[in-house]
Amino acid sequence: MPDETTSSEIVVEPAPCPAWLPDGALAAVGRRRVAVAGPPDDEVLVTVRREAERATSAHGGAVVDPDDSPDILLEASSVLDSSSNGRNEDQVSTLDVGSGFRLVRDGGRVTVAAATATALLHGWFHVVRLGEAAFAGPDADERHAPAFALRVLDHWDNVDVHPVMGQVERGYSGGSIFYDAGRVREDLSRVTTYARLLAATGIDRVCINNVNVHAREARLLTDDLPEVARVAGALRPYGVRTHLAVSFAAPMTLGGLPTSDPLDDGVRAWWRAAADRVWATIPDFGGFVVKADSEGQPGPFAYGRDHADGANLLAEAVAPHGGVVHWRAFVYDHTQDWRDRSTDRARAAYDHFAPLDGRFAENVVVQVKHGPMDFQTREPVSPVLAAMPGSRLALELQVTQEYTGQQRHACYLAPWWSENLGFRPWGHGDDDGVAVRDLVAPGGIAAVSNVGDDRFWTGHPLAQANLYAFGRLAWDPTLDPAAILDEWIGLTFAGPEGAVEPRVREVLHAVLDDSWRTYESYTAPLGVGFMVRPGHHYGPDVDGYEYTPWGTYHFADRDGIGVDRTRATGTGFTGQYPAPWRDVYEDVATCPDELLLFFHHVPYTHVLHSGVTVVQHVYDTHFAGVDRVREAIAAWESLDGRVPSDVDARVRERLAEQLRSAVEWRDQLNTYFFRKSGIPDAHGRTIF
Repeated sequence: MPDETTSSEIVVEPAPCPAWLPDGALAAVGRRRVAVAGPPDDEVLVTVRREAERATSAHGGAVVDPDDSPDILLEASSVLDSSSNGRNEDQVSTLDVGSGFRLVRDGGRVTVAAATATALLHGWFHVVRLGEAAFAGPDADERHAPAFALRVLDHWDNVDVHPVMGQVERGYSGGSIFYDAGRVREDLSRVTTYARLLAATGIDRVCINNVNVHAREARLLTDDLPEVARVAGALRPYGVRTHLAVSFAAPMTLGGLPTSDPLDDGVRAWWRAAADRVWATIPDFGGFVVKADSEGQPGPFAYGRDHADGANLLAEAVAPHGGVVHWRAFVYDHTQDWRDRSTDRARAAYDHFAPLDGRFAENVVVQVKHGPMDFQTREPVSPVLAAMPGSRLALELQVTQEYTGQQRHACYLAPWWSENLGFRPWGHGDDDGVAVRDLVAPGGIAAVSNVGDDRFWTGHPLAQANLYAFGRLAWDPTLDPAAILDEWIGLTFAGPEGAVEPRVREVLHAVLDDSWRTYESYTAPLGVGFMVRPGHHYGPDVDGYEYTPWGTYHFADRDGIGVDRTRATGTGFTGQYPAPWRDVYEDVATCPDELLLFFHHVPYTHVLHSGVTVVQHVYDTHFAGVDRVREAIAAWESLDGRVPSDVDARVRERLAEQLRSAVEWRDQLNTYFFRKSGIPDAHGRTIF
């Protein structure tokens, strides 16, 4: 029977956006003669060769033999000299030689050498980033290595579509790239494309399921292990290792045991057997991620045990395989009585974990959110990061924009992350002790991914910059956020010959450079946090969480606003910091303006260091924030055909929503503060 389907009925899905690896980004390397040397059967080295072939076939170069005078020689070699002329010398000394690569430029020719194929792949993408600059300038001999040995992206993806949280919890970019219709996708080619994008930034580990492990997702550890192996196989060509989030109650829910007590011999044996099966199926498996005794997830508290007992249970099981356990420190009472001002959610992680310092196994990484609350637009650095010198800690960030506009607002987060990474817990000068990036070096860095099956990967095309920036900061946390953004622009918007129109570069910087501070200016002020719609967390609702059990309060009354977290009269949270910050935050006279309402309850008439009152600051910043969104829209519209039409259309649509939402934030916040305080705007602007 003939096929009666007409061409008009065939729907062809557009290919995923190439993000920061369009063919134009490969122009500089693709015009040259490239050679690859190393074991021919190494899977990642095969990828390196294919990348070279892809670039040269697109731009007229050639892949040649290593002895045929190549312009670029990529060599998998164990002979990496311990000396370093590169800017990463301080980092290299603490890392395994297999993590880094050596780049030598001699007479315009470039040699990249690495001890492993994955490191060599990272070296190749480094040359891609540099473009023509890789071949210009004086001869050089540089050594590059990541600051963090563990660089992980966590996906909060559900196998089944959750009735409340959907396919991807806190996801704003469509469905999952791993799962569809309650199972692992048949076609995982997009997962491999994703791994390519990650490898180009230096990310080499991915946890593929939600930390809130529901019944269906729990079976990834057992019944669906062959399917997990398929995902691992899709990630492996680009050197990306697979991790799984597991439920602490798995011995009961999957194994039929009567208990999950971490000190029970039967439970220990169950986890050892489970780990043995995983590594037998996936030999390069990375490890487990665990959310326990948090927001309803099971944990060791049910048995009178603590988090060290729970984490060490899994650490014992994975240790023979070289596995790692990422144990999240996001633990607090989510059934708090809003009337009780003595309970402070900000204190919880420190109170639970600091007393356990030194008790966690060597292969346990305690994963600590960057702030004490929950990925807010502004909050102080978590004091846990300075309180556990005897434990491996990882800094946890959120690339998905749960509280920063949900990929409907342009909000470039690298400046915020950079502030956190550079924070010095024992001093705020440039030369005063170690920074957060030093404290977490042994445990690394993790972040919640913002990727889905959306054509642009991240919903908002400009949100790709956050994913790229996380990878680059995970490799080198000292990088300048503006320079990272410039890299992303140079790759993503590269024309066929590798160049970016100057006006495109100028506009993207104008839209994104200060977009995080713009978002902060028209949302919750002065570090008070939240003020969002409960549940989905999008848009303003000043009192939305004020009388709920979630511990996210601002305590606004007729006289003032803010949370008293001082030692003298409040919850004592300031005491969790070492000096000098414990005293800086304690005193309203020295507390930074941007964190004032996080640490203090003050009158609306309190005068900030900026010279204006709290209430006038709210009015001024919210009007100014909306104005800056309008300026961003005007800047983008001036591009007029200089960017691809599909990108232009999506960005215009998202910017229009950002303006609508920013106006709503402005009007609700200003009206709330006016009605509470009774103090009018000094400039007579419209407040409702």
